[in-house]
Amino acid sequence: MVEIKYYAFRLKQNQDLKKEIINFTTNKKLSAGFIVTCVGSLKSAKLRLANEEIKEFNQNFEIISLTGTLSQNGPHLHISLADNEGRVIGGHLKEGCLINTTAEVIIGDNENMKFSRKFDQKTNFKELIIS
Repeated sequence: MVEIKYYAFRLKQNQDLKKEIINFTTNKKLSAGFIVTCVGSLKSAKLRLANEEIKEFNQNFEIISLTGTLSQNGPHLHISLADNEGRVIGGHLKEGCLINTTAEVIIGDNENMKFSRKFDQKTNFKELIIS
């Protein structure tokens, strides 16, 4: 039987979204974590775009979606954000995404699996290993 635990927490103004998710994953010793949902707002964002450019944005955004996998040796997280005109941007979540008012985060953990990450020379990234 698959054992999945769910966790919910709220982040407050000026907390870093990625850092706090990493801290939570580490503190709870999640073995095969995943983002269920996240809603809230940011006052600044730092994303790695599809062309691998890292771009910083200093404006308010609504968090439209956050998705990804979590392991003890690193996450892989993608985020979609809407600006004040409803335009959506997205990319790989980097540290530097600061909460504006709040972020409500729901995380699941499959206790029958273990996620880890290992450097892959073909992609030049730490890729997911599932056991």
